[in-house]
Amino acid sequence: MKILVTGGAGFIGSNFVRHIYRERPDWHITVFDALTYAGNLENIAGLDESRVAFIHANICDEAAIDAAVADCDAVIHFAAESHNDNSLHNPYPFIETNILGTFRILEAVRKYNKRLHHISTDEVYGDLELDDPAKFTPDTPYNPSSPYSSSKAASDLLVRAWVRSFGVQATLSNCSNNYGPYQHVEKVIPRQITNLLSGQKLKLYGSGQNVRDWIHTEDHSSGVLAILERGVMGETYLIGSDGEKSNLEVFKLILELMGKDESWLEHVNDRPGHDLRYAIDASKLRTELGWQPTYTDFREGLQATIDWYTQNQAWWQPQKDETEAKYKELGR
Repeated sequence: MKILVTGGAGFIGSNFVRHIYRERPDWHITVFDALTYAGNLENIAGLDESRVAFIHANICDEAAIDAAVADCDAVIHFAAESHNDNSLHNPYPFIETNILGTFRILEAVRKYNKRLHHISTDEVYGDLELDDPAKFTPDTPYNPSSPYSSSKAASDLLVRAWVRSFGVQATLSNCSNNYGPYQHVEKVIPRQITNLLSGQKLKLYGSGQNVRDWIHTEDHSSGVLAILERGVMGETYLIGSDGEKSNLEVFKLILELMGKDESWLEHVNDRPGHDLRYAIDASKLRTELGWQPTYTDFREGLQATIDWYTQNQAWWQPQKDETEAKYKELGR
């Protein structure tokens, strides 16, 4: 099996590459990545180059993506602009990468009749009320609220249209919030961990009542592999591990695990249009494909993540000052 992983040097993509490298030793992996600020070759360092190749290119580059798709059996499409704060500041890269880039990939897999798995987010569904017992399902109507989530919704709809109109062999997955190693320090959990490691306070948006459904990136990877190997063409699967926590709960747990009290917690300006609650119903993935998460204890997964950032400060320190300078401009 020869797979092409777009965005394979980013956070979730590189963890998937490492997962496949370990779990499918007879597969060959080609990583296709533009190496923007969130892509880092160190994320896939140490892997045998006879099994993992790298292409430095943008998914919007028609010729580059065409040649890469022609030389693989399946495409796993992680590449995306994904940070909400950045999408509010400058939406254009999200429109270009998430919509035009997905179009380029769809045309290439259609041309060469290749298998595609498209990675998306639960944010395309909008948000739920804090006291709503419901969770997102594959049938939940789309209701995106930011340039990021709306661009991902558009990419999902393109994939579904290419499946229906052109018979493209594709599956889709929408996942809840990921955490784990190799995540850029602009994201909420690594930002807080690295703040404490740098002697800075945690920065909590608003009151911290917003709820996210957390999943360790290793479990996301195993879910994607299950869909790639056993998923039904044209179907959408939601990947989640029942990890609902308010932001305030997560911040307090970080403080506890890192030996700090609540004097290290600072409330900052909330993000415009901040979604209230995300919650994933992954029963379709569990019952139809037999998938089960490994990190069912959020505390255990968070401790492992704290340990990784503590032990890999040389990886994240070059990102830190620039990231915090951007947040300071936004008052967050």
